[in-house]
Amino acid sequence: MRLTRIFTDVEQRLRMGLNTEETVDEEEVGLNDDLISSLYFTQDQQKRVDFILAYESPKPEDMEATSKSLKRFVFTENLLKEGLELEIEDSGGCALSFIKIHAPMELLKRYAEILKIRMPIRDGIRRIRKFSAEMLACQEKRQGAEGVDMLEFKLTQIGGSRESTMDSIRIPLFSDVADGVKSWLERLQEPFYPDPDIMNNSKNNEYTAIYSRDKEYLFDHDKVNFFSQSTRSRIIEFLLQRKRYSDNTADDFAFGISRLISERVFLAAYPLHDGTIKTPGSMRYLLYREWASIRKFWKYQPLDAVRDYFGVKIGLYFAWLGFYTFMLIPPSLVGLICFLYGLITMSTDTPSDDICPGGGMANTTMCPICDNFCEPWKLQDACHLSKAKYLFDNGTTVFFAVFMSLWAVFFLECWKRYSAEISHRWDVFGYDPEEEHPRPEYLVKLRNVKDKTVNFITQTSEPKPPFWKMKLPGILISWTSVYLLIFLAVAAVIAVILYRMSMVVALAAVHDSTIRGNWSLFISMTGAGINLVLILLFNWFYEQIAFWLTEKELRRTQTEFDDSLTLKIYLFQFVNYYFSIFYIAFIKGQYIGRPGAYIRFFGYRQEECSPGGCFMELCIQLGIIFFGKQFFMSILEYYMPLLWRLFNLIKLRHGTLSCLGGKDKQKEENTPQYVRDFKLVEWGHQGLFYEYLEMVIQYGFITIFVCAFPLAPLLAFLNNILEMRLDAKKLLILHRRPVAQKVRDIGIWFDILETLGRIAVITNAFIIAFTSEFIPKIVYRVHYSEDGSLKNYVNFTLSYFEQSDGDGNSTGLCRYQDYNLPPWDEFKYQRSLIFYHIMFAKLLFVVVFENVVAVTIMTVRLLIPDMSASLKYRIRREAYVTKEIIIRTERLKKEFKASSVPNIVSSTELSKPVSRGVSRQESLPHMASVTGSDLSPSSDALTVEFYKHKNSVDI
Repeated sequence: MRLTRIFTDVEQRLRMGLNTEETVDEEEVGLNDDLISSLYFTQDQQKRVDFILAYESPKPEDMEATSKSLKRFVFTENLLKEGLELEIEDSGGCALSFIKIHAPMELLKRYAEILKIRMPIRDGIRRIRKFSAEMLACQEKRQGAEGVDMLEFKLTQIGGSRESTMDSIRIPLFSDVADGVKSWLERLQEPFYPDPDIMNNSKNNEYTAIYSRDKEYLFDHDKVNFFSQSTRSRIIEFLLQRKRYSDNTADDFAFGISRLISERVFLAAYPLHDGTIKTPGSMRYLLYREWASIRKFWKYQPLDAVRDYFGVKIGLYFAWLGFYTFMLIPPSLVGLICFLYGLITMSTDTPSDDICPGGGMANTTMCPICDNFCEPWKLQDACHLSKAKYLFDNGTTVFFAVFMSLWAVFFLECWKRYSAEISHRWDVFGYDPEEEHPRPEYLVKLRNVKDKTVNFITQTSEPKPPFWKMKLPGILISWTSVYLLIFLAVAAVIAVILYRMSMVVALAAVHDSTIRGNWSLFISMTGAGINLVLILLFNWFYEQIAFWLTEKELRRTQTEFDDSLTLKIYLFQFVNYYFSIFYIAFIKGQYIGRPGAYIRFFGYRQEECSPGGCFMELCIQLGIIFFGKQFFMSILEYYMPLLWRLFNLIKLRHGTLSCLGGKDKQKEENTPQYVRDFKLVEWGHQGLFYEYLEMVIQYGFITIFVCAFPLAPLLAFLNNILEMRLDAKKLLILHRRPVAQKVRDIGIWFDILETLGRIAVITNAFIIAFTSEFIPKIVYRVHYSEDGSLKNYVNFTLSYFEQSDGDGNSTGLCRYQDYNLPPWDEFKYQRSLIFYHIMFAKLLFVVVFENVVAVTIMTVRLLIPDMSASLKYRIRREAYVTKEIIIRTERLKKEFKASSVPNIVSSTELSKPVSRGVSRQESLPHMASVTGSDLSPSSDALTVEFYKHKNSVDI
């Protein structure tokens, strides 16, 4: 009871609010009064709510109520000691209470320095340009030609007050044409830009520097939203994850909001949305209207606004998704052209005409497809499958395979270049993951470790995990489990193969003409459907234990943890999704033997390719898995948050749901923002993982096996247009506002994409050579055809077999697909020279294809640098200008100290006339010695402006 009273007293004190000198001057346009009040402290409407902690009031039957109250008390006290400002709000008589958290400026400054956050330099680009021009002019006077020729001073001209060197070079006629084309392209793109209200162009040219309280003169703290809401939430979340909730010093792992939520001390912790999707003037409303709307699918994404609202990590995902979708346009068009070519020229396909009724080979008797129940069949039964196969396996197949192999490289090289621009624009260029602090879960695992190490980057002490006792066993357990699960996924594919083998025998006993005529299509579709169900089940099961396995590896930072988890899950899903497709493309029908001498698997004859060939089965398998995955994943992705939202509310005490708004429309409209957000679903650290995973799996389908399904890029393009807007809508409507996270790039996903590009070159070469009929047709045309056409090509691909030489009682000749000698030859049923001729051509094609593509890829990579020259110059210039500002100001401070100047006068006093006939330049001789002979207020405006806010503060 005593502990409960203590926490009650704390609650009352927090409800009264805490005094602060900081105010937030924001324009809230169009927000209603209720939402405005819910976004600020109740007792002080000048304090913006940066974070919310929600908890359920103690229940009488809860035996742990006292313990939970004590933990909340200690945790909130530690937050107060750190400098955060708190206020408690209930939800109007419900069992829920909410703690509003506000971060004052002094705390934000301190942790911005600890987290090495880059902040915009004071007064922006105008001051920097003026400084660049003055520094250059000053150095020209003092250093002469040598100073002008130095690279650093040339770089200061770029973007400065003088014309850029590159811009000043004009080539007659060519430059005019280039400018005209550029202007025409810009006008062409204007309709695709988002609404000007949401485009944040003011930050394009901001100079930034890593925040330091020792160099506060670089930054304008009085600027509205100097620390954005995403930056504030990131800093507060950093504190929440590291503050203790127990006074027991022996309990080393009693810290972190994550553990408190898992113990139900708190129910949720989240930053606030800035309004509803129907609140005009809020960024959430603007993003919903201009970004998440399906009707705006044809417009560019407002990436800067997304970054400002959700943080760099989410902004970078949508930048990558938008770039990937845009780059799918060329392969979509080329794939569609290849498909249309096959559709238009289908009637001219000589082999299909020979197979279909009325053709020269239509009545050819083919050998039985199984041992006991199957009978010989006529080749004309494969007419429809042969026609359908030509849609994808025609003369454009090789061209499309080469095109997609080069496209994959071009896409990644262009993304690296585009990513460099974005990372620089968003101030994460050169961000070192080692600057990340250890994960709380990592520290908990090492709570009993006594060995310490000093982080080289952050210079902080951290526990060092014993390699032989903890690190190595965890890695071995993790990866052996991964390989075991991969083996189980392969076993599931083998089970599907056995199903297909047994179905061949089962359908052979059916006398229905429709089933017998389409048995191959039926088996392929049902087998692919069963495989899809197994894939989805295995994915769900594996994801449940992947997190536990990754925790065993003791990954220090969240980035390392995410990369390891990504690698494991993707490796498993790669096998799970693609193994059955690899089997059809490279194994099925290749090693089955021949009639009379079949190679058996568990006593069964191995699967033979359908009458239309394995290429058609590969198309069916690809289509069903590709469509099925996209369909089911889209449903789960959008509706699972709704189910989780309902589940989370059901877990609350009876009656709480009605207090949170319920079905009363009037009550719902008056619901505070923090209550509205509580009813949404938590996004979490792994929220983007499944988004990336879905797109990378799709990328594998459209690169590794694209020559077998040229419509895949078009379907992926259409899917991604909807995916982009639905993901945005899901983030804005169904989820709480995520905590902003800082990343340098898309991480290990880029390495996976690069690996897929290399695999795609190999697989496309082998699919064309060994699965399609491209090489056999070329060899036949060149060496065996009488007139260079495909006349009698079908007969060329079939061998003879005398049925009496087999195990059955049948007699007579039948045909089978292979290149063996006939039964009347002395070396009957052995490989013919034609087989070796074609095999040599296939291997030669693979070698030539891979080498040509590899050389072209290297050329493309050399022609497209990872970073543009202008960006390199811009980065060096910004670093130089920032350094010069710091050096210049520090030198001034030193000179002021040497001259015993006690303080820096305010800008008002600087404007007053100096008495006793002494000029301002004479009164500040050391400033003149630093910057040159001319030291008027205008020439030194930048440095003087840095000191305006200090107003008689001692240096």
